[in-house]
Amino acid sequence: MQRRKIAENYEISRVIRGGWQLAGGHGAIDGDSAVEDMIAFADAGITTFDCADIYTGVEELIGRFRTTYRKLRGEEALSRIRVHTKFVPDLAVLPNITKAYVEKVIDTSRKRLNLDCLDLVQFHWWAYDIPGWVETSVWLKELQDAGKIGHVSATNFDTEHMQAIVGAGVPITSLQLQYSLLDRRPEKSMVQLAAQENFALFCYGTVAGGFLGDRWLGRSEPEHPLENRSLTKYKLIIDDLGGWDLFQELLSTLRRIADRHETDIATVASAAMLERPGVAAVIVGARNREHLASNLAIAALKLSSGDKSEIDAILAQAKPLEGDVYTLERDREGRHGMIMKYNLNKGE
Repeated sequence: MQRRKIAENYEISRVIRGGWQLAGGHGAIDGDSAVEDMIAFADAGITTFDCADIYTGVEELIGRFRTTYRKLRGEEALSRIRVHTKFVPDLAVLPNITKAYVEKVIDTSRKRLNLDCLDLVQFHWWAYDIPGWVETSVWLKELQDAGKIGHVSATNFDTEHMQAIVGAGVPITSLQLQYSLLDRRPEKSMVQLAAQENFALFCYGTVAGGFLGDRWLGRSEPEHPLENRSLTKYKLIIDDLGGWDLFQELLSTLRRIADRHETDIATVASAAMLERPGVAAVIVGARNREHLASNLAIAALKLSSGDKSEIDAILAQAKPLEGDVYTLERDREGRHGMIMKYNLNKGE
C-alpha cells in the first residue's frame, strides 16, 4: 500500500477505509466482526480510517478496534493507525453555536475513539448564509493548540470559503470532497488552491455510490425511487452530466481498460483519481473485508497515457456540473439539496 506524508510527522495510507457503511442506518452491525475487519485492513496496509460524529456508533467501533489492535500488534503497529473523524454540527445548531458546544463534541469524539488527541478533524458547515463558520474553524484551531486535535481539516467547503478559513490563520491540513470521474467540480479552482495553500485532497464518491462498477454496465436506466439515498444522489449527477447513454459509454470504456489490467471498473475509477494533482488519498466505503483485495489494488494500478486519453475523450462530451465544490448539494430547495439530511446528530 502506498503511503503519503501530508504534514510533518503525519503519514497516511493512500486508500482510506471509510466508515459510513458501518453506521446504524445501514443495517445491523456485528461489533466483533467489524473490529476483525478493521484489523484485516490495517494488517494489509490500509491503516487510515475515516469516520464522523454523525456516523452513529462508528467512532465507538474504531475505538474498540484501536484497543484491540494495541493488544494484538503492540504500540509500534498502533502508531501507524490514523483516524480521521469529522465535526458536523446540525443545521439547527449553527445559529447559536458556541465554543463550549464545539469542545463538548470534540471531547465526545475523543472519548469514543480512545484518543487523548484526535488525529485529524474535518469540519463541515451546512449553510454559508448562517454566520459563524470562520469563528468555528478558529475555535477548532484553539482546541488544536490545547492538544485536543492534531490536525484541523475540512470537508465539502468550496474554494471561496476555504480561502477565508486559511486567511483567518487556521492551518488546514486536508479537505475531504466529492471528486470522481463523474464529478470534476474540484478542478475548477479547488485543486489550484490546494496546491497554493499546501493542503491535501481526500476523494470520496470515486465509485459514485456503486454506479461506477460492473454491476451497472449494460443495465437499463433505473427509475426512482432508487435503492438508497446514495444512489439517488449520484444518479442526479449522471443526469446533469449528459444522461444514461453517455454514462454507459464511460462504463464501456472503463471496462476495456479494466480488461487490459485484469481488474474491475470500480478499481479503475478509483485509481484514476489517485493520479489527479493534489489527491493524497481516496476513501473507499467498505462494510466488511469482502472487497479488501480490490481496495488494495487501487493504489497498485497504474494507468497508461492511452488509458487516460480514452477516459478523457468520453468525459470531454460531458456537460460541466454547476458551481464549485458542494454548491449543488447546499441548495436546500434544489434537486441535489432536497435529498440531504441536515440534522444528523438528531437523526433528522
